[in-house]
Amino acid sequence: MPKSRQDAPGSPESPEPYDTHGGAAWLPHGYSMGTHVHEAGQLVYAAAGTVATTTERGTWVAPANRVTWTPPGFAHSHRFYGRTDARLLTIPVELCGELLGHPSVFTVGPLLREVVLALTGGRPETRPGAHRRLLAVVIDELSDTPELSLHLPEASDDRLRAVTDLLHADPARPATLAQLGRVAGASERTLSRLFHTELGMGFHRWRTILRIHHALAYLADGMSVTDTAMACGWSNPSSFIDAFNEVVGQTPGSYQADLRNGSATAAP
Repeated sequence: MPKSRQDAPGSPESPEPYDTHGGAAWLPHGYSMGTHVHEAGQLVYAAAGTVATTTERGTWVAPANRVTWTPPGFAHSHRFYGRTDARLLTIPVELCGELLGHPSVFTVGPLLREVVLALTGGRPETRPGAHRRLLAVVIDELSDTPELSLHLPEASDDRLRAVTDLLHADPARPATLAQLGRVAGASERTLSRLFHTELGMGFHRWRTILRIHHALAYLADGMSVTDTAMACGWSNPSSFIDAFNEVVGQTPGSYQADLRNGSATAAP
């Protein structure tokens, strides 16, 4: 892991540090890296497991079909769910201008996955410039539109933050926006407007993504699909499966199967 990191209180002991260009480490469920900053850009990919990257702009969650991108200079933290094959790839500053200037999450296709695994697997550079050429492939693969469905933006308005804090503490809370507004001291109309203007989405969409974030963590920890649905506020498993599939791009059962298969095939 980068030496500049600061472990969150209670986080497991750090594994061996990554090298200059990138590296890999198996991390236990719940492992966290406290807020830190890099001079270069950083891609974090979970070849098995799930990673959540948080900045002042919100949280991006990336299972094995996503990768998080943090440009230079952005303070950020990470948390890992499930036993995670974590891959970190440093993007030199001179190449960062070809990527987005703000944190994002991107879909990982077969080519990008294999290149990231090659660059972080500790394989020596047998031909001069080979690593640089592979980095160029990474840049090309990340030129597509970023994946927005798993980004959970955070509020700055005190009234809106009071509401989102309540939901962060209890994502299954069934309260309506009007009921939450009475607790926060704001009208339903005001809060609805703030959700759209500050967070770029409506209340129900934001709460759905929040619940999916929690569901990804519960499923990675081995909780059943039915119990996860109940814990995250869905009234029945089928509605949870539909919402999960729409946001993540796969069913909860498929996601758990990928976690098991990834751990089985990639474990040292």
